[in-house]
Amino acid sequence: MKIIVTGGAGFIGAHLCRRLLSRGDEVVAIDNFDSFYDPALKRRSAEELGACDRFRLVEADLLDPAAVDAGLAAAGVAPGSAGAIVHLAARAGVRPSIEDPVLYTRVNVEGTTQALELARRLQVPAFVFGSSSSVYGNRAEVPFSESDPVAAPISPYAATKRAGELICHSYAHLYGLGVVSLRFFTVYGPRQRPDLAIHKFTRMLSQGRPIPFFGDGSTRRDYTWVDDIVQGIEGAIAYAAAHPGCFELVNLGESDTVTLARLVELLGDALGVRPELQRLPAQPGDVERTCADISRARALLGYAPSTRIEEGIPRFVAWFRGEHD
Repeated sequence: MKIIVTGGAGFIGAHLCRRLLSRGDEVVAIDNFDSFYDPALKRRSAEELGACDRFRLVEADLLDPAAVDAGLAAAGVAPGSAGAIVHLAARAGVRPSIEDPVLYTRVNVEGTTQALELARRLQVPAFVFGSSSSVYGNRAEVPFSESDPVAAPISPYAATKRAGELICHSYAHLYGLGVVSLRFFTVYGPRQRPDLAIHKFTRMLSQGRPIPFFGDGSTRRDYTWVDDIVQGIEGAIAYAAAHPGCFELVNLGESDTVTLARLVELLGDALGVRPELQRLPAQPGDVERTCADISRARALLGYAPSTRIEEGIPRFVAWFRGEHD
C-alpha cells in the first residue's frame, strides 16, 4: 500500500513511517518542519527514513494546498494511487494552546480540513486521524470510554482535537471516506518531543537540576509506549480501508494510570539519582486524570499494548543516555 503520513518526520509520525517501511509499504511523508521544537531533530529522522527507496518526503505546509499538491505530484502520488492518509500533523500541547489559541485553531482545525480535502482530491479511501485523550476534559469517572460525553474541553488544544473529529465525521458521511479517529493517551518513547514531561524531566535530572512539579503529585496519566501506539495505527489503517464510509472513535492507551509522583520516582530510579522538586501550583488546562478503556481498540483494531511504565521508563532512559553519550 502507498500511505501518506502528515507530520511524518515528527515523534509518532517517524515511528509509524519506520514500521510501514519495514512491512513493505511505500510511504510519503508530508512535514513543514515547524519550529515548535528543534526542526533539526525532525530532519534527522527524515534523513534516516530516506535511506529506504520506498520513502519520499514532501516538505510543505498543509495550509498551502498548492505546495502540497505539487510536492505529492513530484513524489509520484496521483489520484487513486494512495491507499490511506494518516493525519498526525498538528500543533500539540495544552499550555501553549492557551497562550496562542488562534494559531492552534488554524493549524489543527483548518489543517485537518485540508488533509481531508487532500484525501478527497486524491480519492484516498481510508483516513486515520490522530486525536487526543484531552477531548474528555476533566472527567472524574474512569476509565474513559468512547461513548462518554465530550462536550466540555478545558483547553483550546482539546477543543481543536474535538473539532477535528467532527470534521472527520462529516467527510465520512458526505464522501464515503473510511475514517478512524484515534484518541492518543500520553505517548512516550525514543525521540519523544523534548518539551514533554518524561523527556524534559529525564534531561533535567541527568543535569542535576530540580524538576518543575505541578500540584501535589496526585495527578494521574495513562502513559502509552510509542510502539504500542504505532501497532494501533496499523490496525486503524486496515480497518478504515476495509470499511468505506465508516467513522469510528477509538482510544489508544495502556489502560493503566501512573501518578506524577510515581513517574518521577521511576525516572529517578532509572537514572540513579534522587529527584529534587521545584514545587509549583497546578496548571490551568491540565486534567487531573486520564485512563483509557481500550476494549473497542482490542475488538476493532486487534490492539494489544504490552509495555507497562515500569518497563518503558528504563527503556526510554537507555535511549536518552545513548543519544547524549
